[in-house]
Amino acid sequence: MSYPAPRVSFVSERWSTDDVLALAPDSASGKAAAKVAKPALWPVSGSRAEPGRTDPVVFGECSGSGSAVYQVSVDLAAAGSPGHRCTCPSRKFPCKHVLGLLLLWARGQDSGPSDGPEWVAEWLARRQATAERAGRGAAKSAAPADPAAAARRAQRRERLVADGLAELELWLADQAAAGLAGLPRLGYAHWDTMAKRLVDCQAGRVAARVRELGGATAEPGWPHRVLAEFGLLRLLCEGHRRESLPPRLRAAVRARIGFAGTPEPAPAPREVWTVLGRHDFTAEELRGRRFWLRGRDSGRTAHLLSFAPQGGTPESPVRVGTEVDAELLFHTDDHRASVAARHAEHPAVPPAGGTVADALRSYAAALADDPWLEAWPVVLDRAALARDGGWWAADPSGDALPLLPDSVPPWRLAAVTGGAQSTLAAELTPDGLRPLTVWDSEGRAATL
Repeated sequence: MSYPAPRVSFVSERWSTDDVLALAPDSASGKAAAKVAKPALWPVSGSRAEPGRTDPVVFGECSGSGSAVYQVSVDLAAAGSPGHRCTCPSRKFPCKHVLGLLLLWARGQDSGPSDGPEWVAEWLARRQATAERAGRGAAKSAAPADPAAAARRAQRRERLVADGLAELELWLADQAAAGLAGLPRLGYAHWDTMAKRLVDCQAGRVAARVRELGGATAEPGWPHRVLAEFGLLRLLCEGHRRESLPPRLRAAVRARIGFAGTPEPAPAPREVWTVLGRHDFTAEELRGRRFWLRGRDSGRTAHLLSFAPQGGTPESPVRVGTEVDAELLFHTDDHRASVAARHAEHPAVPPAGGTVADALRSYAAALADDPWLEAWPVVLDRAALARDGGWWAADPSGDALPLLPDSVPPWRLAAVTGGAQSTLAAELTPDGLRPLTVWDSEGRAATL
């Protein structure tokens, strides 16, 4: 498969409607935005370019109820999450007017480039002044850390975690001795008590895994799920106790316990990264978002992770369906990375894919480094939907992977492909395949 040569500057591409709706704090906001994304409601709309950058500022004035007119502006150059302002009284961020304006712009239904009203320039000047003050404040507040105090805190946490995992091992042995049959009758308190103890011992991610088991016992096939999770928790305790693990496995153990990953000393070499897909999820009281990227030359996998409180929107440092010429700073655990520098962005061609067997081999290699892996990106070439007692993604050889229950029925995937073979990017999990992105016959990416 051939690729276009990397460019050296950003291309000002209009966003897709999927990109816009990814900013919505909830589904209701997306539906409300569609209702206000009508040119007749926007007597003033357009976009303006700022010196030294190609991402525009989109602006508009929306006719509200009665005589109200709301001033709306969006700075698309803001890293990770566009800066925005609306004079409406909504407490959702972004509100339906911000989303509606972006939908107009994405469809090319705004009035086009212009300087816009005076209030747009005033808003940009205030943003610039605020950013400069924040930069000066951060520089003043940065104080040298006390290495001795940090070392004492780290040692104390190591002791707490070791105590918590030792207690978890005893608890797991008690569960196995008592048998699984009575677990559904014990209620959430049974799991929550152990989870709270692990939180006290600063093993937060382990606590979350234990707490999730309280709901698992109400699901079909729960004995298999609970027994498998008991085994993974026991493996995690054993992994923490051993000192002679391979570096990547050791890093995975610490990350799954809840220790913060250590950034690599320097960003990875600059290259073009294909954005394979995006998945939104809920983590206790937070909304999470992860993007999967693949290096064009290195083939390295990276995932970008962001969180926001309920009602907020996690940052989106990249867009699905694009390639980003960037330098990524990786962490030592689970392929997590952050964008250290961006040099260019342009539409991507469909990524190179493989067979179901290729996907399983890639997944197996990833599991060897991290047995607790929850999801891994795969790309299937010439994949097609199939039905056989459930929904499957099949390759031309007839090999197939089952779709996750939360991904069926896959009507959007079927609508984009029309049942034809296509390039499909997905997350492979222990329970099946979660489709993320499909490329249609014209090479256009659609988020699923």
